[in-house]
Amino acid sequence: MTTVHIDLIWITTAFIMGFGVRQAGLPPLIGFLGAGFLLKALGLTEGSLALERIGDIGVMVMLFTIGLKLHIKDLLKPEIWASTAIHTLLTVLAFGTGIFLLSIAGLSVFASLTIAQSALIAFALSFSSTVFAVKILEEKGDMSSRYGQIAIGVLVFQDILAVIFLTVSKGQFPSIWALGIPLFLFLIRPIIIFFMERTGRGELFALFGLFVTFTCGAMSFELVGLKPDLGALVIGAMIANHPRASKLSKTLMGFKDLFLIGFFFNIGMTGIPTLTSLLVAAGLAVLVILKSGLFFFLFTKFRLRARTSLLSTLALSNYSEFGLIVAAIGAYNGWITNEWLVILALALTISFVLASPLNTDANSIYDRFAQKLKKFQATDRLPGELPAATGDIEIVVFGMGRIGTHVYDTVRGHFGNKTVTAMDHDKEVVSKHRREGRNVFWGDAADKDLWDQIAERKDKTVRLVVLAMPNHIANMTALKELNIMNFSGEIVAMAKHDDEVEKLKQAGASMVLNLYSEAAAGFAESVCNKHRETPLSKGE
Repeated sequence: MTTVHIDLIWITTAFIMGFGVRQAGLPPLIGFLGAGFLLKALGLTEGSLALERIGDIGVMVMLFTIGLKLHIKDLLKPEIWASTAIHTLLTVLAFGTGIFLLSIAGLSVFASLTIAQSALIAFALSFSSTVFAVKILEEKGDMSSRYGQIAIGVLVFQDILAVIFLTVSKGQFPSIWALGIPLFLFLIRPIIIFFMERTGRGELFALFGLFVTFTCGAMSFELVGLKPDLGALVIGAMIANHPRASKLSKTLMGFKDLFLIGFFFNIGMTGIPTLTSLLVAAGLAVLVILKSGLFFFLFTKFRLRARTSLLSTLALSNYSEFGLIVAAIGAYNGWITNEWLVILALALTISFVLASPLNTDANSIYDRFAQKLKKFQATDRLPGELPAATGDIEIVVFGMGRIGTHVYDTVRGHFGNKTVTAMDHDKEVVSKHRREGRNVFWGDAADKDLWDQIAERKDKTVRLVVLAMPNHIANMTALKELNIMNFSGEIVAMAKHDDEVEKLKQAGASMVLNLYSEAAAGFAESVCNKHRETPLSKGE
């Protein structure tokens, strides 16, 4: 069998297993991992595709796109850096002690592990998956949400810890030229911005993104002895505040997803699972519960409210691909056996399978246990964790993108500024609109606490809710919350595809308009006409 034939088998197997897993409601990446394990067991590993290199490219592009959405000042807040440091330290101590005690007992693969080896395995298990969290947040449209930013911030600091470990483990420290990186970034930023504003929107813009990721970011850091992945992240964060940053992120999304297939496929080919390794991996996967509990405890102690703490925790409730990298370095240096690579890869896979449905139903889980979870939150919560005081309004627009903004302006023109308000879960979007004079607040349409606050109002003034969020899952979640609170007003929702229209109607939307068949102006006028059916009691 030629390498070309093996390549075809790789692609076919990855697609079939990814498709099958997708139909089960799980992320396709689990199917890609499974395909790698299967082909390793069948001995079909000698294809011509450079999976490791493709995977590395995918990780770097992913880190660059994360950087494009980062707000550096938020990363420096204690609820992110301090909680990450404490969590890592306590996890390594707890897991390392447990693993070493099992080695003393002489159980299976734990036998003969030293304290240092136990600590290394525990350190690998302390990481949460950046790839998994980003995929989940993107699917739910929550990358810019409060809890999404908390989760990403924690992951970034974990990645920095991984970079430090990789640097020390190689016995090679960055060159003296690494001190010049800040100056290099300062000088190159205007040049990057110059090209960024003049590359249009097509294939040249995508190529520009790859150029910045690899040439300006990864290669420049690698030349001075720093990890190229860190360079991709930093260069992305450096231009995150540019108006075209979000567009660049969307342009690179397809490249990132394609390259990451190679990453997960390659992880699956690390070894052939045995019954023993599978049982040990399952046991390690159960320990994710301890990681999750510690994250939730720390987040609430740093004055995040229960909902933010829970959703951030669920996004982090898994093991990480960076943990595998740490373990791979350990195996290469002879610190641990290759069998532990297989075990950690299996534990990673199982943790993904368990975490996926939990994240999909995260809001439902919070709704069910809200009262119990709120007992853990501090009374003096952070300013960003306090509920929005929207005032006495009749129309609420959720999602202040292009369509939501047009709806807001049109409704305000018809009924007056005191009648309508809007919410968005992206702080930068909220700040922009408030500077422009719009009555916009920071809020999440999927937030049960927000709807409880609205439901508790004695005057019950909200008569119309407009769901103008571009993410279908977010709109469906908001509808579910409205149904739970028995909202009696009208609900107008936006959809991108025909199949979404029917689902939104079945979920309780009074009217659903297809974004691609309805112009923004038509959508806004439809909202106004819908609200005219009930005379307003106020306005300007």
